[in-house]
Amino acid sequence: MKIEETVFERKKIVPDKALAFGFVRRGDGLFYARDFLAGDFRAEIRVAPDGSVSGSVIDVMNDEEYAPLRAEGMRGAYVSGVRAAYTAILGEIADKCCDDYLFASEQANRIANAVKATWGIEPDFPFAEERYRAAAVFRHGDNGKWFGLLMPVKKSVLAGESASDRIDVMNLKADPERIPALWKVDGIYPAHHMNRKYWISLALDGRVDDDLAMELVRESFRLTKKK
Repeated sequence: MKIEETVFERKKIVPDKALAFGFVRRGDGLFYARDFLAGDFRAEIRVAPDGSVSGSVIDVMNDEEYAPLRAEGMRGAYVSGVRAAYTAILGEIADKCCDDYLFASEQANRIANAVKATWGIEPDFPFAEERYRAAAVFRHGDNGKWFGLLMPVKKSVLAGESASDRIDVMNLKADPERIPALWKVDGIYPAHHMNRKYWISLALDGRVDDDLAMELVRESFRLTKKK
């Protein structure tokens, strides 16, 4: 991953905070520049209209981009110092200009916030493999058991869907006697990657309203808590 992708992973730039920090509007996006390391280098940070962050480090003496920054094989003290100083600037921007934005969909973030407000539980991201890095686990504090698994999946892996675009879904434990009726609700499916006799997949794309979604989360919490 690029430095910017690592620093701003699961974060979202808030324009008002960025403008107060020192960003300026440039076209449809935002721009910020700062000299560092005694003025030898200049960091230039750009925020696109979609919120994605990119950046450049300019070697001021040569007035050109400092190529060693992106060369993974370059590990000398000087290059590492430039990289560390640039990363620190990005980290300050992330701390002062961003809100946490753990998931792609608005509803997934609302449900995560509701879980935190109800039980004080935040998700963790335990999977190191790249394709599973966005998958989050909600677990009980006393026994570590999962009561929810939130992950992006292709619609095509869900029953009755043919689209290839990705959506956030949450796997929840449910009463087996209730599950067949739940499958009839638009946006609720047999569990993806889990035992379908006991688990469901809930699409967090707005088809199921937040009240029903949280009712199902509470039921999963109850069914998985320590006996």
